Amino acid sequence: MSDAQASETETRYAEATAALEAVIGALPKGSEAVRAIEDKHQVPTYAKLGVALVRGEGVWVWDAEGKRYLDLYGGHAVALTGHGHPRVAGAIQAQAERLFFFSNLVYSDVRAAAVLRLAALAPEGLGQVFLCNSGAEANETALKLARKHTGRPRIVSCHEGFHGRTLGALGATGMAGYRDPAYPIPTAHTFVPYGDITAFRETVDQDVAAVILEPIPSMGGIQVADDAFFRELRALCDERGAMLIFDEVQTGFGRTGAPFFGQHVGVTPDLITGAKGIASGFPAGVVFVREALAADVKVGEQGTTFGGGPLACAAIAATCAVIEDEGLIDHAAKLGCHLAMTLEDVPGVESTTGRGLLFGVNLDRPAKPIVAALRDAGILAGTCGGRPNQIRLLPPLVLTTEHADLFAETLRRLLG
Repeated sequence: MSDAQASETETRYAEATAALEAVIGALPKGSEAVRAIEDKHQVPTYAKLGVALVRGEGVWVWDAEGKRYLDLYGGHAVALTGHGHPRVAGAIQAQAERLFFFSNLVYSDVRAAAVLRLAALAPEGLGQVFLCNSGAEANETALKLARKHTGRPRIVSCHEGFHGRTLGALGATGMAGYRDPAYPIPTAHTFVPYGDITAFRETVDQDVAAVILEPIPSMGGIQVADDAFFRELRALCDERGAMLIFDEVQTGFGRTGAPFFGQHVGVTPDLITGAKGIASGFPAGVVFVREALAADVKVGEQGTTFGGGPLACAAIAATCAVIEDEGLIDHAAKLGCHLAMTLEDVPGVESTTGRGLLFGVNLDRPAKPIVAALRDAGILAGTCGGRPNQIRLLPPLVLTTEHADLFAETLRRLLG
C-alpha cells in the first residue's frame, strides 16, 4: 500500500469513527447505563449475561469498562473469522461507500462474487443457492421447497433439534420449551430421537416431504451420532421419496473441520441451510439446493427484499475467502483435537464431545455456575438447555492452542 493509499485509509477510518461517535456519543457511559436503557426499551429476548460489549478483535472482546474476555462462544457461533477481521470489515466498508443497497430485482457484481464463492464451497451437486437473512428464514425456505417438490405435507425432525423462532421453523423444533408456549404451531410435524435410525424407519412414510435435522444438535446438547446413522438415514429418505435437509446453521462453513458436516460421513443431503458464521456477523443466510430441486423453482415462488443485499454479499464473499486463504477448516479440526486432549485429565470433566470447534465439555456438576465463574475470570462460554451439565464452546475459528490452554487451565482451577 502506498503512502497516499494509507493516508486515504486512515482518513476514511477517522470519518467512520466520527460518524459512529455521533450516534453513540450522547449515551451515558458505562455498562450499567447501557443495560438500563436496553432493559427499559427492548422487548425481552435472552436472559442476558450482564456484560455490555463495545469492541472485539480476533478471539477477544472488551466491555464498556475495558475488561477483556476470551470469547469461546462467538455470539452464538457467529464470529467465525474472529471479531473485526480486517478483510471482512474492509469489504463491508468499501461496499457501503460504493452501493449501500439494491434488491434482487437487479444483478450485482458483489452478489455474483458471493454466490460463486458459496458454490465453490458447497458439496458436489448443491451448487444452487438461495440467499436470505437468517437461519430461521433459510429453514423455512428449505421446508417450503421440500413440500412443494414432493407434494407431501409432513416433516420429521428431532426432539433435540432447534431450527428457529418463526412459526414454520418452530414447527420443526423439537425442544418444547421453545415451541409450546407461544401459539398454535403448524401441524404435520413428527419428532423422533436424534441418532435413532429405527425411530426414523418407523416414522418416515409416504406422507413425509422431508427429514430435517442438525447433524450435531447444539442448543439441545452437543452430541454426535455414529457415521452409519447418517448413511442409513440418507438411504431411507431415498427409498421413501423424502428430502433430507441438514440444518448447518451452526455446523457449517468449516466449524466442524469440514466445509459441511456431511463431508465427514460421505453423505450429501438434498438441501443444506446455513447462517451464523456465513458473513462473520453480518446478518445473512443461505440455502444450498440440489440441482433437481432448483430446476423445479419457478420465478416468483421465492423472494426476499434484503436477502443477497450488497453489504451481506460483500461480507459473505470476504468470509469465504478468509476461510480458504487462512486454512481455517483444517485449523478447526486440529484445535478441536487439541481441546479434547488438553481436557482429558481435568478433574470434574467427565467427557468431551462434538467435532472441530463445535465442542461440548460434559461436567460432573451443573454447568451454569461454572460458566458464570469463567465469565468472572474473563472467559465467555455457553450452556445448553438439553444437557445442564454441558459447557458449550463455539469460538471463532482463529482460536489458537494458547487460547485453548488458557481455557483448560482456568477450568481446572475452577473445578478443583
